[in-house]
Amino acid sequence: MPAQITGLVGRLQTTVREFSLAQRTLTLIGVAVLVLGAFALSTWLSRPTMTPLFTGLAASDASAIVDQLDTEGVAYELTDGGSTVLVPADEVYPMRLAVAAAGLPTASDGAGYSLLDDMGMTSSEFQQQVTYQRALEGELARTIGSMSGVETATVRLALPEETVFVSETADPTASVFIKTQAGQTLDSDKVQSIVHLVSAGIEGMSPTDVAVIDADGKVLSAVGGVQAGGLQGGQTAEYEARVAGNVQSMLERVVGVGNAVVTVTADLDYDQLARTSETYTPAEGTPPLNAATTTETYTGGAESATGILGPDGVPATEDDPTGAYSKESSTVNNTVNKVTEQVTSTPGAVRRQSVSVVVSADAGAALDMADLEQTVVAAAGIDAARGDVVSVSRMAFDTTTAEAAQEALAAAEADEKAAEQADLVKQAAIAGAVLLLLVVAGVLGARRSKKARRESIDLGQIELVEAAQREVIEPAPTPAFALPPAEDPAKAELAAKRDDVMALAADQPAEVAEVLRGWLVGGRR
Repeated sequence: MPAQITGLVGRLQTTVREFSLAQRTLTLIGVAVLVLGAFALSTWLSRPTMTPLFTGLAASDASAIVDQLDTEGVAYELTDGGSTVLVPADEVYPMRLAVAAAGLPTASDGAGYSLLDDMGMTSSEFQQQVTYQRALEGELARTIGSMSGVETATVRLALPEETVFVSETADPTASVFIKTQAGQTLDSDKVQSIVHLVSAGIEGMSPTDVAVIDADGKVLSAVGGVQAGGLQGGQTAEYEARVAGNVQSMLERVVGVGNAVVTVTADLDYDQLARTSETYTPAEGTPPLNAATTTETYTGGAESATGILGPDGVPATEDDPTGAYSKESSTVNNTVNKVTEQVTSTPGAVRRQSVSVVVSADAGAALDMADLEQTVVAAAGIDAARGDVVSVSRMAFDTTTAEAAQEALAAAEADEKAAEQADLVKQAAIAGAVLLLLVVAGVLGARRSKKARRESIDLGQIELVEAAQREVIEPAPTPAFALPPAEDPAKAELAAKRDDVMALAADQPAEVAEVLRGWLVGGRR
């Protein structure tokens, strides 16, 4: 090993031995932090970039694809609840080919318009019709499954057969099965969107011919446009909450927050009514469509053996001995207007509602209850004709629970603040102690470094330098024949010191020259 490296290692060991316990601890902590940081950085740099291999997978497909990746020995990650598989970016396309060669994913195969790609030219009309229906079902199910909150969807269509042997064809119907994601529910707006999506995608289908059922067996929308009881209750609750919110927000501006309670009970009409009426009205001043007049006359002879009836059906008398008569009739078809009206009532109309308002006695002491009631009637949209009821009263509120909750909340906030302050004090104390240790260690290190620079070379090194000078001035005679010298510990130690002096002279030549100059000047004196 070169003398310079040996001297550097020796000085490093000497410096480490002179460290105090605190300095050694801080040094170890620093080295550990550097090692851990280097390891974390190398791990992060060596980590591959993950790219989606497939998204929106079913559970069975995801399991099969993961098994295939394990077989191939490719690293992967699962996200989005297991429906998305991530692989390294450089393995995306090879793995897609390998997974497709294994026939995966299977849930998307055999569905949608891709079925029409494999249809042969010799397929019968029945096969073509069934395949087309399956393609429609698959495309609709795939579209519904992409909606937020829907995990899987299945669509079944009942399409009537087109034939010329029937005069009237039945309307097409559809049934939709929905499985929602965990913790998700379908509100009435999403159900209606699914209904209109399916009905608009099938020719001749009405929104009332679509049934929607969830995974729990609840009918969300029945054929005929009748909403299920759950959706009816939700719509009623939504209406009540909207009216109560309007009245509550109005009262809070008058009596303050927490000084009024509003309750709304509504009865909505979910009956669907279709009515057709025809009205005929005569058109005055309009000429008739057509008119017909018929006139009939008869003149008999002077003599008649049997007699002739008169115009009124009575036999002729002496005043009219001839038996002559006349008959006239007219028919007029006047113009008549006809109005045909078809009325279909939409379910959800309000039959009756009642609003109850209770105001705090303290906050509403100076209020006129009659004016307040009129304000509530206007805000809630009360209609007396349909029997709506409004009740506004002033009562004393029980505030013990609110006060106890407020006190508990204040105590919790105080405890939280105290804990935060204690944590801050603790962290500040630890940071101060660490900073103090660093300052002390820095000061001690600076002092020892200055002392080490001013420290003279020991006597052994002086002797070594003088011996080296004598060897240079008076070189020893070289014998003609010499035996190999025996190993002497003193000489080995002297050689080590010589190496240290040479390393010191090479590392700090100016300081060594100054020390030698001082020795030489002192020796001459």
